Amino acid sequence: MAQLAREDAAGTITRLEEIAQREAVSANFLVQILNDLRRAGLIVSKRGKFGGYHLESSAQDITLFDIVRAVEPTLLQASITHEGDSGSSVAASWEKVSSHFVSSLKSIHLNELTGESENPMFYI
Repeated sequence: MAQLAREDAAGTITRLEEIAQREAVSANFLVQILNDLRRAGLIVSKRGKFGGYHLESSAQDITLFDIVRAVEPTLLQASITHEGDSGSSVAASWEKVSSHFVSSLKSIHLNELTGESENPMFYI
């Protein structure tokens, strides 16, 4: 998604092979992730000779929560039991941790992951 955000700023479509090479990820694995992101409405794919992928929305409108929910939703689900003497107190602690985790994911936007400064420095 960070690669797509970088290219999206330039208004270009990014090919699967380019993303795989830049991120050192297998293209076969990457296509599965991209399909999840496409089904979630975060990216758009275009077929053909000049095809590839681009963001559906602006990088500043997409959060890490959106990405995790699309790719690995089980990370957002806490299966907590209230059984046993300590169950309720342990469950309450895990629910608190889960809430902080989700809040953190929602506070980080994709444009922050591009590694590019919002105010680029120009040298003469």
